[in-house]
This record gives sequence, structure tokens and C-alpha cells, in this order.
Amino acid sequence: MGNPYDPYGQQPGYGQQQPGYGQQQPGYGQPPAQPGYGQPQPGYGQPPAQPNYGQPSAQPNYGQPAAQPGYGQPPAAQPAYGGPPAPAQPGYQEVHHHHYGSTGQLAQWGPRAGGFIIDYLIAVVPFFVLWLLGNLLASAGSGAAVLGVLFMVIGIGIWIGAFLWICYQEGTTGQSIGKRQMGIRLVSAQTGQPIGFGMAFVRKLAHILDGAVCYLGYLWPLWDERKQTFADKVVGTLVVRS
Repeated sequence: MGNPYDPYGQQPGYGQQQPGYGQQQPGYGQPPAQPGYGQPQPGYGQPPAQPNYGQPSAQPNYGQPAAQPGYGQPPAAQPAYGGPPAPAQPGYQEVHHHHYGSTGQLAQWGPRAGGFIIDYLIAVVPFFVLWLLGNLLASAGSGAAVLGVLFMVIGIGIWIGAFLWICYQEGTTGQSIGKRQMGIRLVSAQTGQPIGFGMAFVRKLAHILDGAVCYLGYLWPLWDERKQTFADKVVGTLVVRS
């Protein structure tokens, strides 16, 4: 055992025991190691050992904002940040409560009837005049009969041409002269777009169903929810206000 009164050494800390038997005294001129309260002291000249010294204490996402759903991005219900808005229903909007999309309402029976009459007169009046004139010439004599037949043929050609031209106008623009004058337009019930020449031609032929039973099909829009004639239901068309 070392001498507790050794002048060249130092006494151990208060309340601390002498080194165990067989253990070496601290080096000459150096203080004995004094452990911290209940723990050993760190090395001489170094700061006390602390967990993660020089680094922030372990915390989730240190230095970053707390995790939140969609941080820096719009809510999931909205389209991606910076991207284009989510498209609406492609191509068309369904008809509810007599409204077609957000552009107008279904056309009433009066404007539809007015547009039909205008188109009918455009096609029929020239044909009727030429046909009547041709009959008069044919009955006048053998020399004028040829001219009368020619007038009747021209009248038939004008009627067919006017019929096809009306189909073309309704199929490509949705409006014939009569519909344009009445402020209405023919569109597809599925796409909201013009139906094309072929379907417009089929729709004109389907009007035969409208007149088959006392012209009931022409009157059907008066009480039908979508204001369609039989021809409209067959082809899948609507007449709307333009």
C-alpha cells in the first residue's frame, strides 16, 4: 500500500478508497483518476463523452419539417402539383333536367317544328313548281311534252339535291337553314358533337317512323323527357338550343 502521507503524491478524493492491493498508484505528478459521480471521467483534455457529441440528438427527420401527408404537394383529391387539371368527362356531359351540358337547353317542340317546316319548303317548293310546269307543258302537245318532262326531271333533281344538302349541313355543323333560323342545333346524345353526313341521312329516313302512325313521332317531343322524336331515339340524337 502507498503511503497516504506521501509528500510527492496526492491524497485520494474524499470518500474514495485506496487503490486495491496489488494495484499501481497513479503516475508521478499526475492526479489520481477520479470517476464522475457514479461514472468514470472521460480522457484527460477531452470533453465529456456525450451520446452523439457534435450531432443533434436522434429525432425523426431532424432539421426537416415534421412528416405530413403530401407535404409541399396539393391534397390527393387535386391533380398533381404543376400538372394540368384533371380533365372532365371526355367528350360530353350528360343531360339532366332538360339541360345539355352547360351550353344550353333542349330545344322545345315549337322551334323544332319551325325549323322542319323551313327546310321542307326549301326542298319541296322548287320541286313542286317545276313538276307542275312540266305537267302543263306535257299536256299542251307533243312538241312541248319533251320540255315538260325535262322540267319534271330538273324538279326531282333539285329536290334530291336539297335533301342531301340539308343532311350534309345537319351532319357537319348541326344546323340546316331552318335550324339556324330557329336557333337550334342537332347533336349526338353521346358525344355532343355533330353526327356526320351518314347518320344525318339515316335520321332523315327514320322520320318515316315518325309519320307512320298519325304523325305521332313528330309530336313525341311534347312529353318526352329528352324531347326526342322516334328518329332521334333510333339514331341517338338530341336537338338543343344553340
